[in-house]
Amino acid sequence: MGHSATPFAAQLQATLLPGRSIDPLAFVDPSAHVAQDCVIKSGAHVCAGVTLEQGSYVGANAVFVDAPHTGPATRTRVMAEAWIGPNSTIYAGLTIGARAVVRPGSVVNRSVPPAAIVEGNPANIVGYVGATDHVVASVLPESAPIGRPSVQATPVKGVTVHHFVRVHDMRGNLTVGEFDRQVPFNPLRYFMVFDVPSRETRGEHAHHKCHQFLICVRGSCAVMADDGVNKIEIPLAGPDRGLYLPPLTWGVQYKYSADAMLLVFASDYYDAADYIRDYAEFQSIVGTA
Repeated sequence: MGHSATPFAAQLQATLLPGRSIDPLAFVDPSAHVAQDCVIKSGAHVCAGVTLEQGSYVGANAVFVDAPHTGPATRTRVMAEAWIGPNSTIYAGLTIGARAVVRPGSVVNRSVPPAAIVEGNPANIVGYVGATDHVVASVLPESAPIGRPSVQATPVKGVTVHHFVRVHDMRGNLTVGEFDRQVPFNPLRYFMVFDVPSRETRGEHAHHKCHQFLICVRGSCAVMADDGVNKIEIPLAGPDRGLYLPPLTWGVQYKYSADAMLLVFASDYYDAADYIRDYAEFQSIVGTA
């Protein structure tokens, strides 16, 4: 019955759970799972294997791509309160995270993290719901003496933006920071992220105990920091700006330029058990679930 549903069948399904709004001109396969409070607009195509969780929205003419079969690998999940814009295309087997936004006309061929905003063909992450841009000065005044860097607080608990002095010289420029002074811990580990395709997203986790300090030593990227209550997007560009992420901060890096090279100092050796990779678990730990 995967292709036998009619607009009337979709309309009939809307009576099975109160609170749903399915336009009579939408196609909803009888085997699709549509929760309460969902909205499906005219011309939308919701195929077999799709689950729409409570409060999700599917815009006019949005299409979920059919797969040859509907086994676990091809089931598509749209989590609670996600928004799928008109004329969007969602490939089979993906997860659209809770409260994520797919902007109109996007072609989504990769799963979308919770609260992420994506657009384009193929769709890229361009922001996060509830994240405000944090305005930071590009560099300190050239006359600032060494040893007088500045630190900016942010709306996210414990997250700070650090500006290091840039010393100009005809032989080459210099910027410097001191651990346990400008960088608020002594690192035991570092790693570098580079050669990242611009559409890729890194991070998407928090730590129980590990502190991190990020410097984009070449090119640029953006970091979304989230304490469970507040979110901000902070641009990093150049070796004289750093970002401190304390433990229990959800961090995501994206918008990498082609030449970006991100240097990350960590307070602890690698420990897989220190990572929190599920956002719902993170919210539970910080008490905002």
